[in-house]
Amino acid sequence: MAAQVRAVDPDERPPARKRTKTITQAARSGTEVELLEALQARVARAVQDKETPARDLAALSKRLMDISRELEAARVKDREAVIHGAVSDDEAWSSEAV
Repeated sequence: MAAQVRAVDPDERPPARKRTKTITQAARSGTEVELLEALQARVARAVQDKETPARDLAALSKRLMDISRELEAARVKDREAVIHGAVSDDEAWSSEAV
């Protein structure tokens, strides 16, 4: 797919970057996707770190691949929930509905 190019206004700024939650923040108050994203980032840093012992790289690499699969499955689940109406906008309160 080709990238879409468009003219921008001189005062237009790029959108704010989404800040990834820490593992602790995501575990405490995040979604499954946010927790998996935080875990993925942490394990990826460990794999990339030159100080990580060689004996740990195989296990860390396998876990990174597992997290990537789990993350994709969680994203698909979230998209399907939106498509099938499991997630919707708030509706106006009606006492007659009770």
